[in-house]
Amino acid sequence: MTTLQKTIIDCLTGETITRDFNAAELAQLEVDQAQAKKDATAKAKLEQALADKRQIILDRLGLTADELKTILL
Repeated sequence: MTTLQKTIIDCLTGETITRDFNAAELAQLEVDQAQAKKDATAKAKLEQALADKRQIILDRLGLTADELKTILL
């Protein structure tokens, strides 16, 4: 596995420093990745729930999604 690195550029001096992530940065990266995974899962569940609700309404009306699109256009 490659070591993650961070590049810091000082705009005033033009100095560029590239270094490996420290322990705190690696820990924060893991926290951020776990949160991103939770967020993606929650978003997918929400989108599926909304799609299910839309389909229930279309079923009540006796329409397909294509028929509704035709009516709305």
